[in-house]
Amino acid sequence: MSLEMEYKELLDKKQIPEHVAIIMDGNGRWAKGQGKERSYGHQAGVGSVRVIAETAARLGLRYLTLYTFSTENWNRPAGEIAALMKLLLDSLEEEIFMKNNIRFDVIGERDKLPPEVRERMEECIAHTGKNTGMTLVLALSYSSRWEITDSVKRIAKAVREQTLQLADIHECTISSFLTTASMPDPDLLIRTGGEIRLSNFLLWQCAYSELYFCDTYWPDFKEEEFYRAIYDYQQRERRFGKTSEQI
Repeated sequence: MSLEMEYKELLDKKQIPEHVAIIMDGNGRWAKGQGKERSYGHQAGVGSVRVIAETAARLGLRYLTLYTFSTENWNRPAGEIAALMKLLLDSLEEEIFMKNNIRFDVIGERDKLPPEVRERMEECIAHTGKNTGMTLVLALSYSSRWEITDSVKRIAKAVREQTLQLADIHECTISSFLTTASMPDPDLLIRTGGEIRLSNFLLWQCAYSELYFCDTYWPDFKEEEFYRAIYDYQQRERRFGKTSEQI
């Protein structure tokens, strides 16, 4: 039995996570290992996005959020940013969404994205809006500190305008002002590429997420690695601050 089949068959279909978030890391280092430019790694990474999105949809996930481009990534060389934006534009193939009944959405500072990218994204969001399966969310021009800062500003504005009372601000209030307000917090966060950090991604939302780190570079992260991550998640006891006896 192959490793892929082994982990797939071991999965408990009743414990499939509702929301998985992934930090897709290692494209550049993968390309360097191939003796290629970094853009070659990003192109190869698109293949993994398609594979994992289709696999997640088949497993029955409700949400899959992919960290695609951070606010800090704007500091990269202009040529690499331009190549990434073109790749993003070219890779939004609605056929994959429609074939797999996947809705598409985006979180992040959309205003910073090139107009043609924003227009293509909005078209894809509108055309897939009636799909009833998994929602694939791309975090574009996103960082958690930006998101939390923006939510604080909007909460302060609501208090100033007296549409929100100071006494009514609770954890749920803050969550409702975040860009992820319409989705549950991630059950599982996966990071590929061997680094062990969150890199300013969904910091509020991942307070009680299970974390899974692997050395596999994103272009090589396929079904078997995804099944393995979910199997590992299913072996953990999620206590949310309680004791084992209380669960």
